[in-house]
Amino acid sequence: MRDGLQAYCRECAARYHQARQLARGKNVRPRVGAPEGHKYCRTCGEIKPHDEWPRNSSASDGLGTLCKACKAVKGRQHHLKRSYGLTEAERDAMIGSQRGLCVICLKAPAAHVDHCHKTGKVRGVLCFNCNSAIGKLGDDPDAVRRAAAYLEGNSWKPILVAPGVYQLPS
Repeated sequence: MRDGLQAYCRECAARYHQARQLARGKNVRPRVGAPEGHKYCRTCGEIKPHDEWPRNSSASDGLGTLCKACKAVKGRQHHLKRSYGLTEAERDAMIGSQRGLCVICLKAPAAHVDHCHKTGKVRGVLCFNCNSAIGKLGDDPDAVRRAAAYLEGNSWKPILVAPGVYQLPS
């Protein structure tokens, strides 16, 4: 209208809109009343205080559409699918086949998906330390063998053959 106001109040306009959507055969979600300072999460079905919601400046209430807990779960699922092509069930099956342990150290629980950086193929699920160690060694089997030999006490120092020319022991 010219004065900047609508002809109907918010509640009446919302009821009218819902009735029109139902008449068109559209799915209308029922409104869930939440106390002041709280919001209803449609994913987990709980009413949570505003401090358990991420900020979203473009939303009318300034809060996200998913609570922080649901957003974290969805983010983990999306990361597994996007990065490794796995679902959580497939990852859990891999962990179960390893009896829940890292296949390298056999001590820590397996929690991190290990994959080849060249091909993208998933190799297994390792603990954080073993996964990062393989990554720091550049996914190079020869570097891993040299590291194992070093730990066993074998010297892998390069041998000077000529000035500026070194040979690694075989």
